[in-house]
Amino acid sequence: MTGYLPMDREERREMLASVGVDLDQLFSMIPDCDCVRVDAYDALQADGMSELEVVDHVKALSDENKNSQSYDSYLGAGYYDHYQPAAVHHLISRSEFLTSYTPYQAEISQGTLQAIFEWQSYITRLTGLPVANASLYDASSGAAEALLLACRDKHIYKVFVSEGVHPDTMETIHTYCHAADIEVVKGPLDENGQTTLFPDKEKEYAGFLVQSPNFYGVVEDLDLLAERAHEVGALAIVSQDPVSLAVLKRPGDCGVDIAIGEAQALGLPTSYGGPGAGYMAVTDRLMRKMPGRICGATVDRQGRTSYVLTLQAREQHIRRERATSNICTSQALMATAATIWLALMGGSGLLDLAEQSAAKAIYLENKLTGSGYFKRVYQAPYFREFLLEARPGIDLDELNSALLEKGIIGGLVLPGNRLLIAVTEKKTKAQLDLFADTALRLCAEQEGVGHA
Repeated sequence: MTGYLPMDREERREMLASVGVDLDQLFSMIPDCDCVRVDAYDALQADGMSELEVVDHVKALSDENKNSQSYDSYLGAGYYDHYQPAAVHHLISRSEFLTSYTPYQAEISQGTLQAIFEWQSYITRLTGLPVANASLYDASSGAAEALLLACRDKHIYKVFVSEGVHPDTMETIHTYCHAADIEVVKGPLDENGQTTLFPDKEKEYAGFLVQSPNFYGVVEDLDLLAERAHEVGALAIVSQDPVSLAVLKRPGDCGVDIAIGEAQALGLPTSYGGPGAGYMAVTDRLMRKMPGRICGATVDRQGRTSYVLTLQAREQHIRRERATSNICTSQALMATAATIWLALMGGSGLLDLAEQSAAKAIYLENKLTGSGYFKRVYQAPYFREFLLEARPGIDLDELNSALLEKGIIGGLVLPGNRLLIAVTEKKTKAQLDLFADTALRLCAEQEGVGHA
């Protein structure tokens, strides 16, 4: 396939003539007055610009915007700035990826199906669970779908959700569960920032959901989650950052039944909060109850490897009343980008990225807490992100504003004079030192003393 080429005016006239209409008829519903309609050709001819002039003009307008790449950002809270090699964008820009849609006809969709199959394979390796789907919209919809799956499986319409789950995910869960008449019980975090107070009533819950690392960066105990959930007959569900799985125990190895999460961390741009891609992996027993579709590998009549849609539990293929979900599509392009990123990183690359992110976060946290201006809120282990509480008298909003003037985007300010800070492998020691030194100097200035 080649790129798209625009039609010239004569081709456009021929096309319209072939169907018996003219250009004016196509726009007849738009009022014919100067304030709404203009003659585009006359306008262009009156004050025309060469291509070079247009490029220079648009570039000048663009340069007036603030470019996020020129800032040193420490925002996280669900979206993380990991490096994406140039090869990823180049490959997904190919028209066979960029313009592809649902691969209904397997015989002409082998490339798309193979890309989805590779995505599923990576997710099963990362999570330790045997079956993954072709992706979901994001972690939030994945969490809601996982709870709906649990309710369908257990025929119980009550679920437990940890307060450590991302607030956006919690809102999505409430939206889905309200419509499905499912009761959502929220469980608190303990003094270490972990979920340990699980329900102990007999068989009243369909599923227990925690996020690990949770919204505050704290690593949850998934063995405890699985144990407590299974004690009362509920499914154990975790929303897990896929990058953390390079260094943490996999959900499948902990006895978790369903793993979901946000794949944005797999090298996808932050892009002002989207798009991302959600993943879902389940046990064999739950495979046919999982939303979305599953691609599989088989062989054709000549014994050659080929790819097919193995399971398609979707309302477009079966009666609506029997559909497992209203998920109609997947984030295939974003999932393909994440798949290419994983292939380029490899196991050792992903491990190195995760270790660097974790180590650099610890380095920055030690510098900030060692000053006395900040202290850790939770003492449990964390990954890549940590929550600090500022000393009374420190205005964190004012601190972030001052940091921004110096080209640094600070952490997320939370109630209780707290600051959530994320660090990825992209940060150099010089950047971390600059952030810490600048923040501490500003804190000292707020308190009216000099900072050595």
